[in-house]
Amino acid sequence: MRTPKPSGFPLKRLLFTPGLLCRAVLPLLFLIVPAQADPQKVWVAGAYSFSDELGGFRITGASGIGTKDDPLVITEELNSATPVTLTIRAARPIEAFGKAGDVANGIMYMRIDVLNNSALPWVEFQFELQEILDQPSVFGDGLSFDQRNKTPDNIWSSNFADFDRAFEPYDRLLFRNGKVDPLKTATFDFLITDYTPRWTFYLVQDPRIPTG
Repeated sequence: MRTPKPSGFPLKRLLFTPGLLCRAVLPLLFLIVPAQADPQKVWVAGAYSFSDELGGFRITGASGIGTKDDPLVITEELNSATPVTLTIRAARPIEAFGKAGDVANGIMYMRIDVLNNSALPWVEFQFELQEILDQPSVFGDGLSFDQRNKTPDNIWSSNFADFDRAFEPYDRLLFRNGKVDPLKTATFDFLITDYTPRWTFYLVQDPRIPTG
């Protein structure tokens, strides 16, 4: 007994079977739909998040909670010898002098590990804090490199012997008397204090090259 066939054209007379049609159309869809850029990656450590969203460098890691024994460690790669800006945000509730890691308490022991991928040697390296992007952090805003401590013992670099701090009209920390060769990494330790914690602030990083 023959099984009756459906009316209309048999499948063998179609130019494409359903399976072949899918395989033909899918590559066309990839050509038509524009590729999407990778989403900006935000690194979270302790009660803060760290972002390279303003460009010019790349964060490659973040860890720690921000105490002296367990500092916030940010690893970065700088591809030029021009200033770049790290965006720092509170990722948990703000509570001045609260427990580190549980809240954004405004006391941040920091360690920055920076790879020099600029093809130029760095002979100085400066950090600057800003509460408002591109505006100096003034003396009275509470944000500084531990300005209340006149003899800090927590500022150190693997590659620079000396440092200078300035609090007016900028909050700046300059490391000098040293060098970071291309493809080498420098480590910087310091304490950031913010006695009136904000949700967002910025850390400008400025590698200096020889002028002569």
